[in-house]
Amino acid sequence: MSIVDESPGFLQVFSDGSVNRFSPGTIDAFCGSYTNGYKSKDVIIDPTKNLTGRIFIPDVKSESKFLPIVVYFHGGGFCIGSTTWLGYHFFLGDLSGISKSIVLSVDYRLAPENKLPAAYDDCCSSLEWLCNNATLDPWLQRADLSRVFLSGDSAGGNIVHQVATRSVRQKFNGLEIKGLIPIHPYFGSEKRTELELAPGSEGHVHSNDMFWRLSLPEGQNRDYFGCNFENTELSEEEWREFCPAVLVFVAGLDFLKERGVMYADFLKKKGVKEVKLIEAEEESHVFNIFHPESDATRLLQKTMSDFIQDC
Repeated sequence: MSIVDESPGFLQVFSDGSVNRFSPGTIDAFCGSYTNGYKSKDVIIDPTKNLTGRIFIPDVKSESKFLPIVVYFHGGGFCIGSTTWLGYHFFLGDLSGISKSIVLSVDYRLAPENKLPAAYDDCCSSLEWLCNNATLDPWLQRADLSRVFLSGDSAGGNIVHQVATRSVRQKFNGLEIKGLIPIHPYFGSEKRTELELAPGSEGHVHSNDMFWRLSLPEGQNRDYFGCNFENTELSEEEWREFCPAVLVFVAGLDFLKERGVMYADFLKKKGVKEVKLIEAEEESHVFNIFHPESDATRLLQKTMSDFIQDC
């Protein structure tokens, strides 16, 4: 048995189809007293798919206050990542406390065992679960389903777009998506960008191509609608129904920055009324997960919080 694909330190795929994933460190949820302004617990979203999530709730003094909800999708090229990773836990816990929001972080199924659109299906299922459990789970009884925000980094930013566009056709009972917050979104296409063609980018291109190859459905290339946002399966009439505000974050040192800028421009051309792009000039891809306590991450959380409160 030999290794056929590898992302050193994160992923190995073997010739028999088995997968070995490495974690940068994990942490259990804690649902006792509030710590650092929040507490957390794990929930089962769909036992038939082993689909789980982690809920964070903030320490808010007013017991009658209804709180916005952030549904968060982790990154990892659709092949790695987890709600239990230390970086995600601390970034989202702190976001919950800072923004006074309930956060539901979703552990969707991963490729290559579960190729796209499995991740999209799972993340839509998480919204259905949220609707069905808002009055049943004590931690969700203060959730304001009319103020739901979708966020995620890298592949999770891609999922934000896919779930939001699906919501135009797939209605979620009583739930209103007010805003989208993709962070360093992971998109692609068969056509290379200038940065992808630039000398020295070969390693990034090879890694991206590997993750797309592992996650795309059999027979599909990088012009698959889930990779190339320009092939989003919405009619012009349906685009007119697409109404969430959108806040796109990119990082100046990120190989994927071009794709994020192109995505914001694409939404504007489709008539999305409120699209804002913010760049962290001296930061790299998903810095908020690898450095959840940095000044840049605190600024990111504050900007997200302001966006949530203003919508």
